[in-house]
Amino acid sequence: MVLLRLTTVVSLSVGFLFCSLNVLGHEPKRASLKVESTEWIQNWIDANLESLVEDYWWLHENPELSYQEQETAKYIAAAWTKAGFDVTTGVGGHGVVALMKNGSGPTLMLRTDLDALPVSEATGLPKASTKKTTLASGATAGIMHACGHDVHMTNLIAIGRLLAAHKDRWRGTLMLIGQPAEERGGGAQKMLDDGLFTRFPKPDFALALHCEAAKAATVALREGYMMANVDSVDIVVKGRGGHGAAPNTTIDPIVQAAELVMSLQTIVSREVKPTEPAVITVGAIHAGTKHNIISDRCDLQLTVRSYTPEVRKLLIDSIHRKAKAIAAAYGADEPIISLSDGTPALYNNLELTKRLRKTLEETIGKARVGEADQVMGGEDFSQFGIAGVPSVMYRIGTIESGRFDAMQRRGQTISLHAPDYYPDIDKTLPTAILTMAAGAVELLQ
Repeated sequence: MVLLRLTTVVSLSVGFLFCSLNVLGHEPKRASLKVESTEWIQNWIDANLESLVEDYWWLHENPELSYQEQETAKYIAAAWTKAGFDVTTGVGGHGVVALMKNGSGPTLMLRTDLDALPVSEATGLPKASTKKTTLASGATAGIMHACGHDVHMTNLIAIGRLLAAHKDRWRGTLMLIGQPAEERGGGAQKMLDDGLFTRFPKPDFALALHCEAAKAATVALREGYMMANVDSVDIVVKGRGGHGAAPNTTIDPIVQAAELVMSLQTIVSREVKPTEPAVITVGAIHAGTKHNIISDRCDLQLTVRSYTPEVRKLLIDSIHRKAKAIAAAYGADEPIISLSDGTPALYNNLELTKRLRKTLEETIGKARVGEADQVMGGEDFSQFGIAGVPSVMYRIGTIESGRFDAMQRRGQTISLHAPDYYPDIDKTLPTAILTMAAGAVELLQ
């Protein structure tokens, strides 16, 4: 009888305690759905890799250029719809948004890019792309996924199927997006302008991966800035044309442009703090039609790279100042200067990067998780961080270790955007799925 009364008192006391905690807003923390082992992910990969590689080859053989990703978007949308997602197409062009709500919890956005490059494939692969395009210049070029976007897309097809089949492992809202026109630097902003974070839930976190020409089955990431501001600058240097035998009657735009090209190099060497990364490259210069004719204009195309907003502004302002000053020195009309394809620097959220690094190290081992180098390439995934979403992009190696070591012994290098670049998909894809699925489960709790 005494034992029964004591048990009753204890039960009432515990019940009162939980009731009090709820009244005070201190609801007992829910148990985590995460399981320390990721064996279930690996088992799913092993069972589904063959069909996923088929998806990869379809995407590899059917590349589409920026702003033209109609069939690619259709393929991705169909895969996510079949997996059970609520899919919306035509967001910011050919953008695709897929949502799956699985109870209360955070919203996680995972992003893939959709577009390919005007590069003629020279990999020698049996399923190489044979697609062609006509450039604005009238020249013909091939179309190729020379930047690994076919891997990125296949990875998110896999993640969608995997997490849809294992909803007991996570809670919250999973948001998958297929973003157009990454190679042109405008697709992310177009999706944002079309209501990506107003028509759809604004994510609590965003993750993406990107292929690199490093050893397969490895990943790399870094806190803070990882990729650069990128601006394309076009300059029309104006002159006064005439006979090449009478240069005194002209204002030679080619001589003027030559001086400008050399003067631009001093911006980085003499105006930018030496510890700040910056690049100004004149990638193209066009003028004239014949040996003995002085043209009335010269066109320059520049790529300008930096990290901080302050250095970005300094570079652009200095280009304007020098171009106008040199024109004035020659007595020429003021040049026309225009910017396009601007992409802000990619900044990885500090706390989210630390959290993801810990998860990746626990998943594939510290030896396979490296520190990513800062590079002067651009990536418009940065726009989502600027829009207020804590974001991280990490890199994944794509070259099978034997091939990679042999290339190094020969002193051979290979880079993205090269016509002979290709990922070893059987080695690359499992690591991509495993790491991103582990990261997603860690965040969707």
